[in-house]
Amino acid sequence: MPDTQQADRQDLTVDVVVIGGGAVGENAAQYAIEGSDLTAVIVEGHLLGGECSYYACMPSKALLRPLDVAGTSADVDGVSPARLDHGGMLQRRDAFVSHYDDSSQVEWAESTGIQVLRGHAHLTGERTVRVDDAASRTITARHAVILATGSEPTVPAEFEGAHVWTSADATGVVEVPERLVIVGGGVVACEAATWLAGLGAHVTLLVRGSALLTGNEPFAGHSVLDGMKTHGVDVMFNTSVTACRRDNPEHTGLGKIHGGAVHLETTSGELDVDEVLAATGRAPRLDDLGLDAVGLTPENIIDRDLPSWLHAVGDASGDVPLTHWGKYRARVLGARIRAVATGDPEPFEVQSPPVPQVIFTEPQVAQVGLTQVAADEQGIDVVTAQVAYNAVAGSALLRNDVPGQAKIVVDRESRCLVGATFVGPEAGEQLHAATVAITGRIPVPVLRHAVPSYPTVSELWLRLLESLPEEMRRPRD
Repeated sequence: MPDTQQADRQDLTVDVVVIGGGAVGENAAQYAIEGSDLTAVIVEGHLLGGECSYYACMPSKALLRPLDVAGTSADVDGVSPARLDHGGMLQRRDAFVSHYDDSSQVEWAESTGIQVLRGHAHLTGERTVRVDDAASRTITARHAVILATGSEPTVPAEFEGAHVWTSADATGVVEVPERLVIVGGGVVACEAATWLAGLGAHVTLLVRGSALLTGNEPFAGHSVLDGMKTHGVDVMFNTSVTACRRDNPEHTGLGKIHGGAVHLETTSGELDVDEVLAATGRAPRLDDLGLDAVGLTPENIIDRDLPSWLHAVGDASGDVPLTHWGKYRARVLGARIRAVATGDPEPFEVQSPPVPQVIFTEPQVAQVGLTQVAADEQGIDVVTAQVAYNAVAGSALLRNDVPGQAKIVVDRESRCLVGATFVGPEAGEQLHAATVAITGRIPVPVLRHAVPSYPTVSELWLRLLESLPEEMRRPRD
C-alpha cells in the first residue's frame, strides 16, 4: 500500500498557483509575490519558458535576423553582399533556445522565490490543484489559481493522418524540405515562408482569401507579397486544401520531414511536395484542466465568467495571442492579486491600452491600435495620413531600395492617435513611439512638438503629422 503519510508531506499550501510555465505564467507568478512574503508555485509539464522561448518568438527571430542582415548588405552601395550560412543559422537558433534546455529558466524562477514543479496539473476543487508527478501531490492556493496554459495549433481535418508540420517544426527545422507548402496567410505563415525560403526551400503559400495579413492596413500585405516574390515564394490566393495524403507518414522528430512525399488536392489544382506546414491558427489550451470539477467549461474561460479565485491569462484566456501582450496582462493580474492578498492599494491601471505587433517579414510590418477599417467599424470619425517609408533621409539611407508606407489614424474629435502602421526596413523600431502616443492620449498639436532627430527614420512622424489637415494640427480655441 502507498505511504499516505509520505504523500501528505508532499502536499503544499501556497498563496498563488500558476498552471503553465511559459513567459506569461512566469510574469504572473513573479508579479503576484514580488516585494511581499507571498508564495507561488508554477506547475509546468514541459519546458519552463514555454512556446515563445523554444518554439515561436525566439527561434523564429533568430532565424529571420540573418536574412535581414544579408538582404541589407546586398542593397547598400559600398558593402559586399553577405553569404548566408545555413548551418550557422540553425546553430544560432539552437543557441537562442538554449538547446531546448530550461535549466537557466528554472534558476531564474527559483531566484525570485517561485517554486517550480514538473507535471500535469488539473483542478480538483475550489483553490485546489492536483499535480500528476512522481509525488502525485495536491496544492492548495490561499488566494488564487492562474491558468496560463497557452495555446496549441489548430490543424484542419483534411490533414489528419498526414503528420504535417506545425509552427514548432518550422522553428525547430532540422531537415529543410526541397519543396514546401505553407497553408495560411497570417503572421506565422508569412514569417515561416521568409526564413524557410532563406534556408533554401522552394516555398508555395496557399492562402484561402485574396490577401496576406488581412488584419492590417492593406498596403502591409501588398508590400510583404512583393518581398516574398522577390525571394522566389509562390503565393496562390483563393485556394483551399480539399484533401491531403502522405506516403509512409511517421513522426520522425521535431523539424524533420515526417515521412514520404505529400500529395495535396486544392481548389486550384494538385501539388506534390516534400512537406506541408499548417499555419492555420491556434486555440486556447484548456483540455484536461479539470474545469468540470469546479463547474466550468472552456466557454466560461473565454467569457471571463470565473469565480474570484480563478484567473486565466495570455493565450489560454482567448486574449490577443501575442507574448508581449500576454506578459503585460500577466503583470497587471499579478500585481492586482498581490494587492488584494496583502491589503495594499490597488495598482494603477490604464483602460484599454493599445496592442502593438511587429511582423518580421521583408519588409517588416509594425502596427498598433486600430486600422482605418477597424476604427470605422467602431464608429470613430477618423482622419488619416499616409506617406512613403522612404520619404525622409533617414529611411533613404538604410538601403538603395526602401519599400513600404507609414500611416496614422487620428480621432477627429479628440485629435489623438488611435492607430499607426509602419511597413519598411526595421519598421519595428518605429512602433513604440506610436504606442506611447496612443497610450498617453497625446493630441496631435502637442505631438508635433516632439522633435525627431535628423537623419533618422523617426522623421516619418514629422511627415505624417504635416500631412494631416491644418485644423487637426492647431490647438482648439
